[in-house]
Amino acid sequence: MSLELEQLAEQLQRRLFVELEASGRHVHVTREQAQVLFGHDLTPERPLSQPGQYLAAERVTIAGPKGKQDGVAVLGPCRAQAQVEISLTDARALGVTPPVRLSGDVAGTPGITLIGPRGTLSLPQGVIAAQRHIHMSPEDAALQNVADGDVVRLKALTGRPVVFEDVAVRVSPSFRTYAHLDYDEANACGFRKGDLGMILR
Repeated sequence: MSLELEQLAEQLQRRLFVELEASGRHVHVTREQAQVLFGHDLTPERPLSQPGQYLAAERVTIAGPKGKQDGVAVLGPCRAQAQVEISLTDARALGVTPPVRLSGDVAGTPGITLIGPRGTLSLPQGVIAAQRHIHMSPEDAALQNVADGDVVRLKALTGRPVVFEDVAVRVSPSFRTYAHLDYDEANACGFRKGDLGMILR
């Protein structure tokens, strides 16, 4: 395929589709909390799809009233407030009832305990089940005729196609375009890496 045809195919894909990603349970912490849990700042292990974001080498245990989960990923860089993102299946196992929220909206959410190799933290709030959402660059948002704050329907073109309702669109020059599903949603639609979705009008 010539370079011109490759560019045309890429433009067509960006106009019609968004790539899907599955997001597993993970934790965001402040710099001070990292010191308590690990005795040092977060250590980048590998970059994530969103620019500047990374999977840290550190892991924590999250403990709720009914159970705990070990080896939970910590994402960096450090944030201004802690946040724990879990699926609703995780929530039942832990014994917590998180609301479905967009990242950063943690007011009035349940708390949980974080256990690291150096220390333990009891968070008074911060546990959410992430609302499914699409990160989009302004260029791709313009191509797909959507804007920041829109709520759309998303058809997962996967092994078990599903139309997801109430998908939030988040647009920023710092984003790369990906639709994020949690593991419950990804498993329900038979997601495989590289699968695409289509925004429905």
